[in-house]
Amino acid sequence: MISSQFISRISLRRDQVESFDRYPFSLPAIRTLEPLEPHPKVSFFIGENGSGKSTLLEAIAVAMGFNPEGGSKNFHFGTRASHSVLHEYLRIAKGVKRPRDGYFLRAESFFNVATEIERLDAEPTIGPPVGPAYGERSLHEQSHGESFLALLMEHFRGDGLYLLDEPEAALSPQRQLAALARLHELVRDGSQFIIATHSPILMAYPDAWIFQFSRGGIQRVAYEDTEHFQVMRSFMADPQRLLRQLLAD
Repeated sequence: MISSQFISRISLRRDQVESFDRYPFSLPAIRTLEPLEPHPKVSFFIGENGSGKSTLLEAIAVAMGFNPEGGSKNFHFGTRASHSVLHEYLRIAKGVKRPRDGYFLRAESFFNVATEIERLDAEPTIGPPVGPAYGERSLHEQSHGESFLALLMEHFRGDGLYLLDEPEAALSPQRQLAALARLHELVRDGSQFIIATHSPILMAYPDAWIFQFSRGGIQRVAYEDTEHFQVMRSFMADPQRLLRQLLAD
């Protein structure tokens, strides 16, 4: 199994952490982090806002050589240094195989990536333009959701390591289903995904491992045991009943 995945184990260099009272080490999920072994194909990080899932995903991305604001490994720009030092304290075990492709998507800073692409293509360069790799239309000429889907459909080539932070942020339910289908195509092409998400649609991907971040740390959970699934099922079963409870005077 290890030889078929690009990241096989993630652990914290605990002996190098000076204090677990300061951020990000004070986050319960980081403070109690035990060696985490992601699925060779698809893993999801889930949890409430502020639980540390995006913090850990970002640290994994930076430790793997990706730009903190997102993009492929050949992006080296920064609009604001906002990432934590956690990547300096991670030990990541890699498989024998190396990815042919890779990308770190941060939903909140994808606009900055699109701007950097336009800047690179506007400057004289000996290399080919970057923009066409994302489709025929400029990312800035598309809606947020369209640009996300263009990234998945046009730019991701397969046999890659893809780290995605809340990719559903700009996607309608129908587009999330399209993204799920594309994810499956890329998995069949030998890709590995680690995705931080709130989407019960995405995390329904068959056989994926779901890691829940909470005050108690990080635990693997079944899809049906996630709050996302349970709340959505309860709401869809009887939305009026739940609304009456929520909006009661």
